[in-house]
Amino acid sequence: MVNVLEAQPYFMNDQDHPRTGGVTQEPRKTKKNGVKNLKGAQAISEFHLQTKKSYNKTIMNHIQTLQNKKYFIKTFGCQMNENESEQIAGILESHGAVPCDRFEDGNIIIINTCAVREKPVEKLFSLLGRLKNIKQKNHACIGIAGCVAQLYKDKIIQKNKAADFVIGPDNLNKIPDVINSLSESDSGIIQTSRNRDWIEINHISRQNQISGYVTIMKGCDNFCTYCIVPFAKGREKYRPLKNIKEEAKGLAEKGYKEIQLLGQNVNSYHDPDSAKDFPSLLKEISQIRGVEWIRFITSHPKDLSEKTIHTMAEMDKICHQLHLPVQSGSDHILKRMGRGYTRKEYLEKIELLKTSMPDISLSTDIIVGFPGETEKDFYDTVDILKKVEYTNIFSFRYSQRPFTAALKYKDNIPFETKKRRLITLQEAQRNIQLKLNKSFIGKKMKVLCMGRSKKNHNSYIGRNEAYQVINFKSDKDMTGRFVIVEITACGPYSLIGIFHSMAK
Repeated sequence: MVNVLEAQPYFMNDQDHPRTGGVTQEPRKTKKNGVKNLKGAQAISEFHLQTKKSYNKTIMNHIQTLQNKKYFIKTFGCQMNENESEQIAGILESHGAVPCDRFEDGNIIIINTCAVREKPVEKLFSLLGRLKNIKQKNHACIGIAGCVAQLYKDKIIQKNKAADFVIGPDNLNKIPDVINSLSESDSGIIQTSRNRDWIEINHISRQNQISGYVTIMKGCDNFCTYCIVPFAKGREKYRPLKNIKEEAKGLAEKGYKEIQLLGQNVNSYHDPDSAKDFPSLLKEISQIRGVEWIRFITSHPKDLSEKTIHTMAEMDKICHQLHLPVQSGSDHILKRMGRGYTRKEYLEKIELLKTSMPDISLSTDIIVGFPGETEKDFYDTVDILKKVEYTNIFSFRYSQRPFTAALKYKDNIPFETKKRRLITLQEAQRNIQLKLNKSFIGKKMKVLCMGRSKKNHNSYIGRNEAYQVINFKSDKDMTGRFVIVEITACGPYSLIGIFHSMAK
């Protein structure tokens, strides 16, 4: 089972780094049990080596083959991580493994990680501590995948004896071989090599049978000063268009109603074979029969072209909904972040979006407390919320990330100031959303029903074209269908309604 909760690049030294200008972090020497260690390096105590070697042999005597072994995947992070967990599940199942619902039942436990913020990293190491007892009881093998695996590979193996292997984003297809090689490893296996070519994974065990993720590109070349993604996911690489279309057609044939195209920066996509751009991709996916809604995430404001906006407006299947991260409403902070656009340029694109699609729903990401942010900078950001009137936002306090260029800035905003600004921002957005949601009461809207509510047998959960959560009552099971819902009430974060009729 995949359980969903909620980053080195292709250059090898600081001189190749496009933004840091030689900023680097020297390894810190420490001593533990009389053994000199380098933080993030290879030294491990002799006791740890012998214990690990012995235990890995025990694991392999227990597992030997993946056939009928139970696996459990825990996922931290974004939609792309969720999709990668589906790929990991598919790879394991293609070798005979079967899903289970709890850590406690797993012979194979994989944690797919996120490193965009510090909190998910802390959650990983806390979770590994709790998994030691389960590991011993089940003779389970534990693997760490995703962004944290790529960035903290040595530290994961050295710091916590629970982890048996670390696998980077470009190595998911090697997981079965890694598991089968554990008995030959003294201290765990680290597989985090990079590959500039696209690696196709054909086995996907999907958790959602209604809306399907389709990854079209990976990595990012923008190197915003706060962002760890280029170091975790690597430089941009693009999936062949023919493979994207084949996967999308397969989903349509299986009855999927919605496709979500994924990438760290989808706007920069171009087909490596034909050089067709992202708007061309959208048009070709729109021609696939059976799929009714198409979404994509994430877009970078500086790369969002007029051609893409016009394509969204022209093609009926493309949802009039866009996630467009602004990060800050202050030109001063945008420049320090290295975002590549100004407040004025961002708002001009918002105006073009609203002119082309008056019904468009917009969401965004915002960081508060970035180094050097003044009260005026912060209230410029609050002001942009009021100007745009986002349907939803994802907002965070700034936290330093390793390898990023922003490390050269002094993190001079006190925690309490960051906390206050975040609360102020979220309260302003809450009021905007409540006002917007109240305007929908009494109206009817098309909703894709995602399933039955866990709290009420006669209640269902769906999403409208704006990607808002809709809770509605129905006497019949509407899962997987498009329905018309009349909105009767709302809160700031969801709409409430009753089934009206089937959508045409």
